[in-house]
This record gives sequence, C-alpha cells and structure tokens, in this order.
Amino acid sequence: MTAPFDCITNFMFFEDLPSKADIILVPGAMRPELMQKASELYQQGFAPYILPSGGIGYKLGQEIAAGRLSWKSEWEYLRDIALKNGVPEKAILKEDKALNTFENASMSWQVVQDNIKVKKAILVCKAHHARRALLTYQAAFSNDIEYIVCPVIDERDIRKDNWFLDQTKINLVMDELAKIGKYFASEIVRWNKG
Repeated sequence: MTAPFDCITNFMFFEDLPSKADIILVPGAMRPELMQKASELYQQGFAPYILPSGGIGYKLGQEIAAGRLSWKSEWEYLRDIALKNGVPEKAILKEDKALNTFENASMSWQVVQDNIKVKKAILVCKAHHARRALLTYQAAFSNDIEYIVCPVIDERDIRKDNWFLDQTKINLVMDELAKIGKYFASEIVRWNKG
C-alpha cells in the first residue's frame, strides 16, 4: 500500500552498498554510531583515511558548559571513538572548526586538497540526514567525486519504515527536507552552469 508521503521517504532515505574509496567522510555530530560505522568500514578495507569533521557544535557546547564532557571539538570526540575501534591515528585526518553541515563539507574539502587526491568518497551520516549531507558535500567538493552514502541509525531510531509514525521523528525529517529547499536553491543555478 502506498502513502502520499512515500516520495518524501524515497527522497530522504537512501543507501549505497559500500565499495572501495579514497576516504570516509563523517559530518560532525555527537553521535557515536557515525564513527563506529566509519571505523568498521575502515577496518574492512574500504578506504585508507577517515575525515571526521566538527568544531564545538551546539550539543557539545551545552555539555561542556554543564561540565559533563571535556572534548574540545566534535572531531576530537569522533577521533576518540575511532581510536577505541582500532583505527590508527595516522589514518584519521583532522577538521575541528566546522559548526554546521556546510562548514563540515567546505572545511573538509580544504583538508582533502591539502592531503590526498580523492575520486571516490564514502559518506557516513545519519539516515534522515543522508540527502542533505550528500547535497552539501556535492556543493562543496569537486564535481568529479563519486559518493557512496552509508547512513546509520542513531539512538533516535529514525528509519525509512518508521519516521512517519511518531511526531518527533516526523518533525526531524521534515526539518531536514525544509533545509534542503532553503540551502540549495542558490546551488541549482551554479550546478546548471557546470
């Protein structure tokens, strides 16, 4: 049975099978599942580098202010998870200033340009954030890069088959959808010019 919002589900939630790439990109967030997945892909030999990105985002800033956490950036938090999962420090590139998804992508692009040549990248992101994360990295990186999107389900359990059953999940997914319209209206003209 189809629902009127199936087109939203299919647009927002998608996943590629992992394949060999030059790097694994992780947009910043205080979500351990992101780096656990990136570490797993690294350990399976899908890419020689992981680039987590993130400065002191809103959630981390609140936790630091309350004295509950001591990491200095989302990058440091994610790096520590990678190290605990057996990723060697030399395989973890550093971007620790970004405060939002656009900065995650644009500042990661600078790190990539300074360190390695990338033709193919694995993007590890939250499942409901996959479309916006992909579009953001496509906007910030070179047009020649192929992306493999490997989303994860975090503790909020927002999935393709349940996001529409709970108002909090609906709000999060629809907020992501609204951000896509807001963020990429100007990019479409640039993309058309090639």
